[in-house]
Amino acid sequence: MKILGAGDNVIDRYRRLGVGYPGGNAVNVAVFASRLGARAAYMGVLGDDEGGRHLKRALEVEGVSTDLTEVAHGHNAYAEVEIVDKDRVFVGSDRSVQPFDLSQSQLKAMANFDTVHTAYTGSLRSNIPEMAGQSKVSFDFGSRFTLEESVELAQHLFVASFSTSHLSREESLELVEAMLERGTKNVIATRGGEGAYLGTPEGVLFQKAERVAVIDTLGAGDAFIASVLVGLLSGRDAKTVAASASAHAAQVCLIHGAFGHPISYHPVSETDPKVVNS
Repeated sequence: MKILGAGDNVIDRYRRLGVGYPGGNAVNVAVFASRLGARAAYMGVLGDDEGGRHLKRALEVEGVSTDLTEVAHGHNAYAEVEIVDKDRVFVGSDRSVQPFDLSQSQLKAMANFDTVHTAYTGSLRSNIPEMAGQSKVSFDFGSRFTLEESVELAQHLFVASFSTSHLSREESLELVEAMLERGTKNVIATRGGEGAYLGTPEGVLFQKAERVAVIDTLGAGDAFIASVLVGLLSGRDAKTVAASASAHAAQVCLIHGAFGHPISYHPVSETDPKVVNS
């Protein structure tokens, strides 16, 4: 199977640790899919600084194709991360050169993949209807969404993902059911340590979270998404898919960053960090 992560990328920077890690929703899903045996690729724009070069090297080490990745002059996008009660909290960011307008050649390239994953953190949300004409589309709405805006895209999505820890279990379930009713093939609603819902044509099931000694939750939701994509495309049943996704997400919580490959950086000031290769 072939999976494309399209859109955002960042260096997730832990200021208190003086360490950054390659990341971004689309990047993480591509890397995790590759680790699970998929032929994965990333489409996006990296900076030409050390952060961008490091991220590109990490993708290549992870077996993710960068043939559809462009490099632009400027510093790579970054996100400032703090760990609060073992949960990752984003406290600042700079998108820099990351956003891009989807070209016709890039759109056509998506037809070569079984699924294209993108997210609210990227710049391709308005392109989802035309992307769905080329491939199955997976979209992560994150936690900042409204039902009204979400259902507008429902009919175009193979997988819709939501972070719903801020909702009740009943509200999370209602969201999953609403998206399924409006045409989304599969729906994920992750709830952190409280588990997750997975809605498929087989129905909606609840998956308990794996219990681990959490260090950092960054990337766990992306691991869950990647596992679901690989599982569904492999033809596995929903129960097996959800259990595997939960186990994968739990393992990601055992390290800082989403998938490793640390790079040190030494902030010159609060507003002018300098990235230094480790």
